[in-house]
Formats: sequence, structure tokens, C-alpha cells
Amino acid sequence: MKVVKDFNIGRGMTVDQLVKGMNESGGFTSKKLAVGIEILEQMLKEKDSLKFLSFPADIISTGTRGVIKELIKQKWFDVVVTTCGTLDHDLARSFGDYLHGEFEMDDVELHKKGIYRLGNILIKNDTYSKVIEEKISEFLSQIHGKHKELSTYELCWEIGKRISNKDSILYWSYKNKIPMIIPGITDGAVGYHLWQFSQDHDLKIDVLKDEKLLSDLVWSAKKIGALIVGGGISKHHVIWWSQFVKGLSNAVYITTGQEYDGSLSGARTREAISWGKINENANHVTIQEDATIALPIIFAALKDRI
Repeated sequence: MKVVKDFNIGRGMTVDQLVKGMNESGGFTSKKLAVGIEILEQMLKEKDSLKFLSFPADIISTGTRGVIKELIKQKWFDVVVTTCGTLDHDLARSFGDYLHGEFEMDDVELHKKGIYRLGNILIKNDTYSKVIEEKISEFLSQIHGKHKELSTYELCWEIGKRISNKDSILYWSYKNKIPMIIPGITDGAVGYHLWQFSQDHDLKIDVLKDEKLLSDLVWSAKKIGALIVGGGISKHHVIWWSQFVKGLSNAVYITTGQEYDGSLSGARTREAISWGKINENANHVTIQEDATIALPIIFAALKDRI
């Protein structure tokens, strides 16, 4: 058994040194964060592991988008699974700015002024709805000239190619040919405009082609690891496929969800073991923390180690 040590924080200390101090401090969630970074370091260094990154759309409205972009740009993960809202926010922010706000604002007044509130992020209607409608219509017209049927990861690549913005997650997914799979493609602004475009064009989205890719990748993998942020469909899609390779060998969850209500978002890694979605002998941890706090620290520490 290890002795609990006090933090010794000095001037010029790196993030990685701070994280190592968290590991020695034995301090509640900070300890879990440090353990999660160790698991991810091991996973990222394993050449024979298929690595998944899963996250919800809301964090893409914040500066944490820059961390996700770097994880894809640096090719630390082989497959991304997320939601349609990620396409919405990444597209909108590639052509406009989101603004700082507060959680306790007058939402009636915001609505009257044509401003959406996402937590403490403010999004002007013209920056979001108008930009997405104009750009996705333009892109789909170009895509339709070359393709009649696309998987969601192929659609993401086609959009990323046309965004041509190095701050964009979609751009780096396309550039590095990392599949970004959107199981719930119709649940968002981009999905709505896909449906609208399909009313007078013969463009179709084949979600089963996504599943074929996942099947090919998973069944040929020796082991699988994952960093899973939040919950919902993107989380479940990763752990569902992982059961076919005896479960995740390395798993790090970051969540603010609670498990008492039986929700997938709040379910801990240990629950997935009972389903065979995480291996009984896996390295795993659930970090109860806001991803906008945890992810920048995780990335900064791993950048020194990888």
C-alpha cells in the first residue's frame, strides 16, 4: 500500500508533473484522472490496439474542440464516433464565432434577440442556422455531382474536404482519413438538411456501410481501447462493437452522469464488464468530471509522454 503524499507544486511545473502529483496524492477524482492518463498512455503506445474516441456534440461548442481536433490531427485514435451536433458546431464555428455567456441569463430575451444558449455559450442564429443551411446546401450540391450514396464517415470526409479550415475536426478527419461515424445522423441541423436535400435529389446515406467498416475493423483487431466522453448513442456504439473482441482492453470514461437511474451516460466501466463490453482483465477507470476540465489536462499530460 502506497503512502498518501501532499502536493508539492513549484514554479515552472509542467502539467504532466502536476498529474503525477495527483497520482501520489490519492485525492479522490484527481487520482482517477491520473490513473486514466496512465491507461491512455499505455493504450496509445500499443501498436496492435484499435483505438476509439467517442464524445458528444456539446463540448464542440467550447474551446475543448481544439483538444478533440488535436487528438485527431495527431492520429492518436483510429476511429471517432460522435453525434450529428458535432457536425453542426464544427461547421458553424469554421465560418463564424461563438460567444461567452452565463448559465443564468434571460432565455426569453435571448430568444427574442435570435441568440441560442448552450450552457454558458451563446450562439447567434445567423452564425448557426444560417451558416449551416447555406454551407451544407452548397456542399451537398457539390457532393451529389460525384456520389449518390455515402456512409456517414464518407459524408464527414466530403464536408471536411470542403471546409478547408485547420481548426476543424472534420477537416482533420478527412486529411488523416480517420473515419468519423455518426450513428444518429438525422438528429441535428446537418441531418435535417440532408433529409431536405433528399426530397428533390437522389442522394442517400447508407448507415449500414458504417457498420460494415466497424465490423471489418473490429473483427480484424487483436484488442480494442477507448476514450469515451459522456454517454448516449456514441458511447453505446463503441462498447457494443467492443464485445466482439472480448471487450475493451483499455477503457477511460469521462462523465458527469449518475448511475443510480440506470442511464448509459452514468454507467461506470464496471457495469460494462457484466455485458462483456469491457474485458474482465481490462485497465479501466471512470472519471466523474466535466470534460472541459479533464480533456485539456489529459491532452497536455499525454503530449509530454507520447
